[in-house]
Amino acid sequence: MGRRVEAGRAGETGVKGGMPQPREGAPGATTEEASAELNVRCNAIEESYEFMLAYASQGLPSEEGSVSGGQIREYLRRSEAALTGLAEFLNDFVKRLSVEPAPPYRDFLGVLDRDARDAQATLRLVLAQSSISSQLIDNLNASIHLRALLTDLFLIDEILKAHRRS
Repeated sequence: MGRRVEAGRAGETGVKGGMPQPREGAPGATTEEASAELNVRCNAIEESYEFMLAYASQGLPSEEGSVSGGQIREYLRRSEAALTGLAEFLNDFVKRLSVEPAPPYRDFLGVLDRDARDAQATLRLVLAQSSISSQLIDNLNASIHLRALLTDLFLIDEILKAHRRS
């Protein structure tokens, strides 16, 4: 996809088993820790999307009986978990970076929040199915909700990189 980031160490990022975890006292976390958590969240979402592209191309009628079929639910769950509280996390991160002017960031993070909730709803709908076919995942990949979210993440990550360096 559009970016590649390095995941932080689990003890520093609020990550357990590759999955972002809610952290107590997150607003007091360092900028470095918040940056690492953002990387972990973005990686989980992007890796899931990349796996879904490969899964969709296999033409599987269900997830039964294939290695990738056994993995699809885990990738979807990781992506869904990374979306939980994403906008609130980013709002705290933007405040921590003291970016100015703040109103455009707040407005954009409102868009990102809607897109994240919409993408999360689509992931939950797919996870609720008794069987996940390649065609179902192909339709999920085509979802404007998921694509909008990915674009939002690439945009805000690129913008925040400049603020993290300064």
